[in-house]
Amino acid sequence: MRTPLIAANWKMNKTTVETENFIRSFLPLIKGTTGVDIIIAPPFTSLLSAAILIRATGVRLAAQNVFYEEKGAFTGEVSPVMLLDTGCSFVIIGHSERRQYFSETDEIVNKKIRTVRKNGLEVILCIGESLKEREDNKTFEVLDRQLSGSLDNITLDGITIAYEPIWAIGTGKTATPGQANEAHSFIRKWLDKKYGDIACKTRILYGGSVTPENVDSLMAEPEVDGALVGGASLKPDSFAKIVTGATKK
Repeated sequence: MRTPLIAANWKMNKTTVETENFIRSFLPLIKGTTGVDIIIAPPFTSLLSAAILIRATGVRLAAQNVFYEEKGAFTGEVSPVMLLDTGCSFVIIGHSERRQYFSETDEIVNKKIRTVRKNGLEVILCIGESLKEREDNKTFEVLDRQLSGSLDNITLDGITIAYEPIWAIGTGKTATPGQANEAHSFIRKWLDKKYGDIACKTRILYGGSVTPENVDSLMAEPEVDGALVGGASLKPDSFAKIVTGATKK
């Protein structure tokens, strides 16, 4: 039985003060909640403040990005060692916005995962197709390519997969529960073929306009193990409803 995982990706939102206010409001709303793992991924500038406030609460901290070297002359980048120092235990890697706006390839994603796992951080690996790719019936082809490139010569331990159809991210459009489960089933079979029994223990999250209103129907699907939440995670009450909705799995 895979424990549901709900992760908040705040993207480029919230100052340090706003982060602190969110956490102080959010924690009482989920007090006593069990049966679900919770992750918050604030911007780099708020990681340390968030780490202090969620210490000993069970909520875990993630970074939204990372560089693939541990140190050196890489102006503006943040290493896995630095993330560990702030209290992170997870890193989101390969988000479609990183691929689209910053030209991250599967090869770069692979290098990041290698360095992150070497340093003991867990990974949320994002994959997903564009609207044109779905309309051209290339969803599975895209997922196969991204999985193959991103996970080349990498063990599955410490890896969570997030299926995020690009056409559903921040658009208000959401894959139907059936569409999500179909993609997750393909991913599960792909992992099983490559890794064997550990694939059944790997969590596969859905991301793409997840809200308190649709989380129940998504979580009802057998292969949906949680959600990577964007806009709906920016308000404490909204994110808390998604978290508690996931406990019904």
